[in-house]
Formats: sequence, structure tokens, C-alpha cells
Amino acid sequence: MLDLDKRSITYLAGVGPKKADILVKEAGISSYEDLLYYFPYRYVDRSRFYKIAEINGSMPYIQLKGRILYFDTLGEGRTRRLVARFTDGTGVIDLVWFKGIAFVKDKYVINKEYIVFGKPTEFANTYNIAHPEIDPMNQADQVAGGLTPFYNTTEKMKKAFLNSKAIQNLQYTLLKSLNWDVAETLPSYLLKRIGMMSLAEAIKNIHFPESTEKLSAAQLRLKFDELFFIQLNTLRTATFRKRKLKGIVFPNVGEMFNTFYKNYLPFELTGAQKRVVREIRADMGSGRQMNRLLQGDVGSGKTLVALLAMLLAVDNKCQACLMAPTEILANQHYATIMEFLKGMPVEVALLTGSTKKKERNKILPAIAAGEIQIVIGTHALIEETVVFSSLGLSIIDEQHRFGVEQRSRLWTKSDVIPHILVMTATPIPRTLAMTLYGDLDVSVIDELPPGRKPIKTLHRYDNRKMQLYDFLRKEIELGRQVYVVYPLIEGSEKLDYKNLEEGFDVFKEVFPEYKVCMVHGKMKAADKEAEMQKFVSGEANILLATTVIEVGVNVPNASVMVIESAERFGLSQLHQLRGRVGRGAEQSYCVLVSSYKLSNDTRKRLEIMVNSNDGFEIAEADLRLRGHGDLEGTLQSGEGGYLKIANLASDGQILQYARDIANELLDKDPDLEDDTHQILNGRLRKIFRKKTNWGLIS
Repeated sequence: MLDLDKRSITYLAGVGPKKADILVKEAGISSYEDLLYYFPYRYVDRSRFYKIAEINGSMPYIQLKGRILYFDTLGEGRTRRLVARFTDGTGVIDLVWFKGIAFVKDKYVINKEYIVFGKPTEFANTYNIAHPEIDPMNQADQVAGGLTPFYNTTEKMKKAFLNSKAIQNLQYTLLKSLNWDVAETLPSYLLKRIGMMSLAEAIKNIHFPESTEKLSAAQLRLKFDELFFIQLNTLRTATFRKRKLKGIVFPNVGEMFNTFYKNYLPFELTGAQKRVVREIRADMGSGRQMNRLLQGDVGSGKTLVALLAMLLAVDNKCQACLMAPTEILANQHYATIMEFLKGMPVEVALLTGSTKKKERNKILPAIAAGEIQIVIGTHALIEETVVFSSLGLSIIDEQHRFGVEQRSRLWTKSDVIPHILVMTATPIPRTLAMTLYGDLDVSVIDELPPGRKPIKTLHRYDNRKMQLYDFLRKEIELGRQVYVVYPLIEGSEKLDYKNLEEGFDVFKEVFPEYKVCMVHGKMKAADKEAEMQKFVSGEANILLATTVIEVGVNVPNASVMVIESAERFGLSQLHQLRGRVGRGAEQSYCVLVSSYKLSNDTRKRLEIMVNSNDGFEIAEADLRLRGHGDLEGTLQSGEGGYLKIANLASDGQILQYARDIANELLDKDPDLEDDTHQILNGRLRKIFRKKTNWGLIS
């Protein structure tokens, strides 16, 4: 059968080079297969014809049959438009075009019967339909009589006559040329096992549904396919890694670990921390390479667990490194770990882009000689000049902020493959974790350290600022410090910085007796560090910032987090920011300040924040409200890893079923060597084409 992913869309009848170029740039459609997998985003029932007399302003889309009485061209220049008076005998409606006027006048004939389809809007007590779809009555069988798909299109596509109807026509042309047949992606025994419709039938019914039942069955099959191949790829990688890649064996729980555990622990570990340390110890003593994801809410004590893992490496004559996404976070980790170790005989170094050349010239030879046992840093750790003597453990913090290729370079830093521990303070919903990190073993720290009080979250409107300032003054008088965070949204940065600077002036005016400082992403690293240091040391009482402080800043004395324009933040980001306070023993507060006019979704978001401190509960709610795309951007499963039809917020059961089936299959045939599984190998190669097998890198 024709290899559809290699057949250029240019050669499909009705496309050609110009339209092909627009389809590639605007919709990512470069091949026949891309077009078939360009799914409608919704469907409208066109089985019913409405009467013009029935129309009201609340109708979404309607279908009429009748005739054009006459055309009239109105307005000049930009306001020029073509209006057709259309009647069905029960009333009259205007059909309006702002573009393609000459084309429309030539195409449609007065007094001929047509089917008109579009969204009615009310203007000056009359109804009109702008840029309607119009088809001759003799084509009723093709256009009216069932569920009509709607495809996402852009302005550029519409200008090139590639609207939703045109995309549907291209789908029809393509499927007809294929005799409505598409090569199956699953072995016949597996298709029988899952009891779903064939791929050919699913593709046909997703674009041209015969009924609502068949549309649902098609959606189920295509969602299963998408999730099954992502899971099969992920689990096959994990299976291969566990069987083939040997890890350094860490047999000893030695002097460093025991000394620290008995004499230097700042507080008794929680049950969750102890459980995670046991899981890490078991991995590192097993003889296979550890690949573990450590999830823990803000302030749950992940850094302490990471340090215990690094001390295990040191006890076994190996080095450990911790890579953080920003200098602020790397500095914070370094300060925290140095405070924890308090003079224990462990050599620790900090390596970032800001490390001076003189200092770097001392650190690099010491790492290469094995004299430095723990290295904490940023992307600077993966530079070619950094060579380890015996790297046994790589810890990656906030992994989603690094590209796969960047993380992979840590593998080349040692003759043997180091153990990998990935940490995140962003609680990941179960469905997202199975998709993004499905090849990693997962540990969760789900308890807060003793003595921490839950943060009280309040929602206040921005027209009641004086009460807020009174509250902040009382907290500062008690010796506490305050964060005030302003949003930073791409595309409106000038306005955002203006808001921050205006806020800075207001706070200096309202609190003349206190020291106010400001931090944002456009400052030089040294200036930012100096301002931050004023707050960390307690010299400054109030820190105004953009979201540069989202992760990593640990100031136990800061007890209030004010988030300005809270409606402009996502739930997960609000939760991350809230986690900057509540680090000491005092009661802490997070105040969400918003305008009074809020959409329903935004109001729900802020209510969830007020009512819950549970990061996982919040992450699940965020996934439901905003969808997986906003939460994590792209799925890091190589090319083709984007979800085109499945939705992690609502398709958790299908995902679990797909994962179970993939696991069952790999238990019997881990390398997919069986003849019946060559069809799966071919599909995996097609979806996950890549030069390097990044799947082997956490």
C-alpha cells in the first residue's frame, strides 16, 4: 500500500505548490498521512433545515434552503461588502461577504435554489450570515444529512481558500483516491483482543461520520492508537534499559551517609522521605541503572533526599552532580547543602555561568582528579571542559526545563553510565506522568516536614488595596518579610515591566519606613543577585519580582506572598509561587489579588487555590481546566509525540488500558521480534523517527 507519510501533499488534486506551502506552515500538513490525521475539532448536525422565521440570536449554526433574490454592493474601501438577500418563503436574511466579492457574484445565480450554512448574527434588528457556505440544492446528499466536521484554520489558510469546507473536500478527495482504505497499524490478534473498529473505518468515520455511534467508536480507536504507541515506545525503552544497561553497584551505606544521618540531620525525616531513600538505595544497589523521578511538593524536602543519595555515591567512591535550570536555584541548592553538611569532610563545588575564570581553573582539575565529590551547577556542568573522574549519580532538578539533548550530555561525563534521579516540585497528574515520564520509576514525597503550618490562601480584589497594605504592615511589624509578584506574559513584557516599576514606586511610597527591593529577568545577573541578597539577609522587608522567583528561593522569614493580577497565572504556577512562603514555623499567607471581572474558569482556578494546599489535587484540576498542552507544551516523545486527538484530562481510562495492553504485549515479546509484531515496529519507526535514541536518556 502507498506509503502515505512519504507522499507530498502537493500532489493531491486541488492542492498544488502554493497551497501546499501554506498547509505546511500553518497546519503542519506536509504529507497525505498528515492530512488524514488532521482531525476535526468539532461536528455540527446538518440533518435539519431551519426556517428563516425560526431564527434567533442564540443559534450556533443553521442550515437553510431557498434562493437569492438579488445582490447589492455597499460601502467603500475597507467597509465595502457584498450583500445577498436570501429567502425561503418564511422570511428574508442577508448573506454578507467582505472578501472575494467578484468571485461570489460570478459563482451564485439569482433565483436558483441553494443550501446555505453558517452562524446567524443579529444587527440592527435583522439577521445576517457572514461568509456562509453555499451549495446547489442538487448536492444536498453530499453536504446535508448528518454530522459535518469543522477543522481548525488560520487567516492565512482562509485567504488561500483553505477554509474548513475546503479541508473537508481535500479529505474526501484523498480518501476516495485510496478507495477509502488505510493500512492497519495493529496486528489482527490485537485488534480482535481490544474489540475496536479497523483503522480504515475509524479514519473514514472521523472525517465523514455515518452516525454519532460510529463517530464515538472512531474517536475511541484513534485515541487508543495514539496513546498505545506512546506507551509502547516508552515501556519498550524502559524494558530495554532494565535488561541491558548495567548500573554501578553501590553496595556500601558507609561513613558519610551514616555520620550525616546520625549527627547532622536538621530534623527527623518524614515517613515519605524515608520510603524514597529506601527506594533509591535499592535501585543503586541492584546492579541496574537507576532512572527515578522524584516528585515532591514545594517544601517537602527533596533536596535533603537528594543529598542522602549523593552521600551514598561518595561512600562508594563515586562523584555526584546536581544540575539546576537557573543560577538562582543552583546557588540555593549549594547554600542549602553546605548548611546541611556543616563542615563534614565532603568536597562540594558550585559551577555556573557566573563562576569566575580563576575559580573555574581551580574547580575543573579538581573534578577531573576526583578531589571534588559533589558538584552543583547549571548548564555549565554539561560543557565539554567539565570532565569527571568517576560520576556515579546525576540529579536533574526541574527536568522539564532542560532539553533531552542537554540532559543526555551528563551521560558522556563518565566511562560508566551514572544513576539518574530526576526531581520536580511541579506535581504531575497521573496521566501526564504516565505519558511524559512513563519510562521512569516514580517516587513521591507526599508529607510536609514537621513544624510546617499549611499556608492560608486569601483572594482579594484590587479595589481594596488599603486593607491589603494594612495587613502587610502588621506582618512586617512582627518581623516578617513579604514577596510581591507581578505576572510576566510573553508578548506584553513592556507593559508587565511598567506594572512592576509602577508597583515599586507605590510600595516605596506606602512603606517609606521599610526597605523595598525589586528583581526581574532583564537585570544583569550580578544586580539581580545583589537585590536578592538584600532580601535573603533580611536587609530588605519587601521584594517585588516577576516570576524569576518561581523556584528555588528559600527565605524562611518570608511569611506573605502577594500575587498581583493572579487571574493571569495558571494554577500550577500559582501553587509554585505560593510555595516560596511557609518555610518557617510561623503562619504564612498567600494573597491572590485580581480584578473584579473574572471568567468562570478563572474564578474556579482562584477558588481551588483558596481551598486546597495539595499540589497533586491542584495539578489534576489544572489539567481539567486548561488541558495538557498548556501544562507541558509538547510531549517529549520524539517526533510525532504530539497528541492530535487524545486528551490527558479526560482520557485517563483509555491511557491506562493502552498502557496495560502494551505491558502485556512486552511481557511476551520485549524486543517485538515476533513476525506478528513487525507491523508495530514499522509504526513506531514512523512515529518516533529520530537520529539518537533519546528514550534511553531520562
